[in-house]
Amino acid sequence: MQYTNTLWYVNQLQESLMLLEIDDLTKSYRRGPRANDGISLAAAEGEVFGLLGHNGAGKTTLVNQIVGLLKPDAGSIRIDSRDVVADPGLARRLASLQPQAQVPISGLTPRQAVGMIGRLRGLPAAEVKARTERFAEALDIREWLDTDGAKLSGGIKRLTSFCMAAVAPGRLVILDEPTNDVDPVRRRLLWRQIRAIAADGVAVLLVSHNVLEAEHSVDRLAILDHGKVIAEGTPAGLKSTVAEDLRLELVLEPGGTLEDVPAFIRQRASTGTRVVTAVDSVHAGEAVVWAESLRETGFVEEFSLTPATLEDAYVELVGRADALREDGTASEATDVRAA
Repeated sequence: MQYTNTLWYVNQLQESLMLLEIDDLTKSYRRGPRANDGISLAAAEGEVFGLLGHNGAGKTTLVNQIVGLLKPDAGSIRIDSRDVVADPGLARRLASLQPQAQVPISGLTPRQAVGMIGRLRGLPAAEVKARTERFAEALDIREWLDTDGAKLSGGIKRLTSFCMAAVAPGRLVILDEPTNDVDPVRRRLLWRQIRAIAADGVAVLLVSHNVLEAEHSVDRLAILDHGKVIAEGTPAGLKSTVAEDLRLELVLEPGGTLEDVPAFIRQRASTGTRVVTAVDSVHAGEAVVWAESLRETGFVEEFSLTPATLEDAYVELVGRADALREDGTASEATDVRAA
């Protein structure tokens, strides 16, 4: 479910139980910058909360503190209103984790690996078996249930890792890059299961750098950059920060280049023959005429003009934070809950 009315969703959150509460969390490594710098965020019961950021933004450090593998220098972490910094063992009972790295299951079949975790987390054998079968059916991996892990593809291993985290979920389920290596068809099936476990009353913390997926899959998200939360809100709310922008995407003919660009093109980025530009909405008509002329003259194979995406908002918000940092000014989070 996506929430386009940010204020309505905020009101709903205020009536929900916050299962994960992080307040002013700080963690530094020796002879290095702060990996987490005053992070505060919360995820509610039944919510899929996204944590986005580039490599090195501080996502993994934050996750390791939530599950009790690292102790913060300062700040607090509460899961289901219980202090897990004081009791790291409690954190591992209340939270279940799909780590970013592939879980080593060579010598085990997916059935055995999932069953082992389910029993370790206290489920009766019959229930573990039933839940394993349901996940295998829902994710279309039944044919590999009894295959040695050493013979599985990366995608099937990744889906097995998800099942291990979800078979006996804690109050908080943390999924770190869950769709890595998963094919597009099973990726859709996986998102359905992620929503389903959230609907059962847990909070899901989804860690990713895939902004396009997050736009359609999370209820709220926070963007981390250099250890700080620089923005937080619903996907719709964060996109509103670039609401006056449109995305003009051009696919150039092979070997083609874009040289004479009109003044209304504010910025552009190129990947191979694909060029993405930002255009103010007041210039939408001119942009279409210009792109159509490029297609008629053979410079462009196709083009599209669409509203700004979460990826556009992400790039702009990170760019603003970088500019403020270069100016020596502290960046502030864009929290749409205050909108």
